[in-house]
Amino acid sequence: MTRIHITLSLIALLTICGCTNDTSAPDEPAAYDATPYVLDTKHLPTPPLPADYPLTNQRVLLGRMLFHEGKLSKDGSQTCASCHKQPEAFSDIRRFSIGVRGLPGNRQAMAIVNLAWHRRGFFWDGRESTLRDQALRPIQDTLEMDETLPSVVSKLSAVKAYRDQFFRAFGTDTITSAKIGIALEQFMITMVSADSKADKVTRGEATFTDQEERGRLLFTQEFDPMGRRKGAECFHCHAAPNFTNDRYMNNGLDDDASFTDLGRELVTGLAADRATFKVTSLRNIAITPPYMRDGRFTTLEQVIDHYNSGVKQSSTVDQLLQYNLTPGLGLSSRDKADLIAFLNTLTDPTFLANAAFAKP
Repeated sequence: MTRIHITLSLIALLTICGCTNDTSAPDEPAAYDATPYVLDTKHLPTPPLPADYPLTNQRVLLGRMLFHEGKLSKDGSQTCASCHKQPEAFSDIRRFSIGVRGLPGNRQAMAIVNLAWHRRGFFWDGRESTLRDQALRPIQDTLEMDETLPSVVSKLSAVKAYRDQFFRAFGTDTITSAKIGIALEQFMITMVSADSKADKVTRGEATFTDQEERGRLLFTQEFDPMGRRKGAECFHCHAAPNFTNDRYMNNGLDDDASFTDLGRELVTGLAADRATFKVTSLRNIAITPPYMRDGRFTTLEQVIDHYNSGVKQSSTVDQLLQYNLTPGLGLSSRDKADLIAFLNTLTDPTFLANAAFAKP
């Protein structure tokens, strides 16, 4: 019994010593970190960046955390990434995304890509002028995340990891909806796609196949109504380097009697904007079906058929599509295949697999 008592006493003593001699450091307090984030745009022109809140590593990281955070939705089931999936080039291949209530949206989810170069508003109808304001809309939309901003702020404020990260990003652990929008804006600005085959050709790192080059020529040439030169007229609306003109246009999907979505007119109140919508970028277009604001086309072949001979006359159809109206551009089967071959060169595998955009 004496030996047992001695052994137990030694164990107790060692335990006490072990506790008192514990040299593990407590969690270090969060510190503001203004280290700039260096945006790699490769060969693309430098975009105008926010002047009031310059990009920093910590703000970008906070935005990345929030982009993948379920607390932004009412029941925790939805994140920004739920409808903007990286393998789908941060779009949604469902015709309409499904929100927390199990209900579909009313327009196809737009891809998040190279938004730093967009200067004329966001969403299909341009109802938000800044990316930080756009970022907050889905949170409050009853068809999407169906949450309130005060509730999101309350949920995030209850988490020490978020209080600390807001401090690192903004110098204070006070969380506000404005800061949430700014952080999401900063993260989305970093989502740059500039490493497709077409980009590499531009940089002299690759060459197009004969078919891809024929498709590029069709893409960048105007249609000649006299028949002396064949062109697909694509570049007017989808010019390099971002393959969009950042405008709102009616691309002839419907005639006046068939308009079911008035588009930008609902924002501006102008009849001239009736059924006009944002011209989307064609970057990664081959992997982001379905197409158009209502997802009516499921293949690139259907899209090209529309522009070749399916454009409908209406009061607001854009004049750039004058030659796409009946009888159309007269593209052959080979022409269409060549165009698709070129469009495939706009896919950026680096963008689709970039770990910097994944859940932290």
